[in-house]
Order: sequence, then C-alpha cells, then structure tokens
Amino acid sequence: MKAVRKHTDSRWILLYVERWLKAPTQQPDGTLVQRDKGTPQGGVGSPLLANLFLHYALDDWMRRRYPKIPFERYADDMIVHCKTEVEAKELRMATEERLGQCKLELHSEKTKIVYCKDDKRRGSYADEKFDFLGFTFRSRRAKSRWGKYFISFSPAIGNEATKSIQRVVRIWKLHRRSDKTLTDLARMYNPTIRGWINYYGSYYKSALYRVFYQLSRSLVRWAMRKYKKLRCHTQRAVYWLGRIALREPNLFAHWQMGMRPTAGQ
Repeated sequence: MKAVRKHTDSRWILLYVERWLKAPTQQPDGTLVQRDKGTPQGGVGSPLLANLFLHYALDDWMRRRYPKIPFERYADDMIVHCKTEVEAKELRMATEERLGQCKLELHSEKTKIVYCKDDKRRGSYADEKFDFLGFTFRSRRAKSRWGKYFISFSPAIGNEATKSIQRVVRIWKLHRRSDKTLTDLARMYNPTIRGWINYYGSYYKSALYRVFYQLSRSLVRWAMRKYKKLRCHTQRAVYWLGRIALREPNLFAHWQMGMRPTAGQ
C-alpha cells in the first residue's frame, strides 16, 4: 500500500511540473504568451529545476570524467580550477560537447579562461579577473601574518554588488526620515546593513568602505534636515555624528567596523 501511494505521489509531482512548464507567461499588459520550451525568467521554480538538471548534466559528469579537477557551481554559474591553459581549453571543449548532448550550450560571452595572477604567476593574459556570487576575483595587495606585503588572487565585493547596495540606500531616502531618531534608523536598517557586512565582508572587508560612504553621507543629510543648528553646515553635522559614534560605536552595524564619521571639536 505504501509503494502504491509513493508511486501515485510521484505521478502528481510530475504532472504538476509539466503543467508549470507549459503554463503561459503573462505580460505586463495582461496578454498571455504561450511557451514551448524553457522556464519563465525569474520563476520561483527555475533555480530548483536548473540545479536538479545540472546536477546530472554537469556535476556527476565532472566527478566521473575529471575526478581530480575541483569545481564549484551555483545554479548555472560554475568555476573550474585548471592547472594549465591547455587543460582549460580541453575541458571547455569537452563541456560544450557534454552540454550539447543535454540540449544546452555555454554562454559564449560569459564563458572564459581566466589567468589567476599573483606573486607566483606573473605572466599576462587577456582575462585576469572574473565575477562570481557578487564577488570580483582578481589580483590584490595582501599582508601576510608576518607583516610582509604580497600580491594574491582573492575576492572582494564586486562593482555590480556595490551599485546594487548603493541603489538600495538611495531608495531608503534616509535624509527625509526626519520624523525618526537616530536610534530608530539604526533599528530599522541595521539588519540589512549587517547582512551585507556578514556576506560581502567575508573577504577584503576594507572594500566595503566605499560601499558605505553613501550611507554615511545620507546620515549627515538626515542630521542637517532634522536639526536647525546643523542646517547648511555639513562639517558640523559630520562632527555631531562623530561624537555620537564615539559614545555609541555599536549603534550602526557599519560603525562597528570602524566606518564612523569624524569627531571634531
């Protein structure tokens, strides 16, 4: 009885997925567009189906055919670590052939071979950086545990992620929230700020300074709009916020990182 029920449940799941795949897409003007292939852009089920399919089409295939080549994949973005350019080119050709067998193809513009330039690899190549999961991987100056500087190939928050955060901060329009106290603003926005720091601050946390510069300027504008004594006095507002940051360094999540306004006289 249990086996029959399990079989029945599987049939219903397959029927549901089939209906979802064949369902028409509704345009902003209300018109329906019939689909004969693919999944809707931005559909909630698209990443799940992509992961299930690519697990078979790529992950298992890579482990069977190239067990010694490490790789990472998130949805349809994938990084493969090759030791030589020859190995990378051969793997790219093999991957194109494999995806072709699965009715898929590599993105011609996004798929590229990147040279991970650092102190040990000092050559030159057409592509020496790449983006993955909001981070940009490229050559950066780093400091060893013994205080010696060197060049490493490492990640930091990427330009697209930076622009996205700055766009969100603009949408907040902090300078217009003069009905709120500074504590209110911290309580409202700290969860989001802390989330950005926890994720993008995992590597090269100093790269976040320019990200939160706009947030600091918005708080200065808020202070100038809220208090008459600070209106038209940008530097005075910066000093006022700086003195509060000295007294309450944990008020804002980015203040805890040391990104505080200057405390003047």
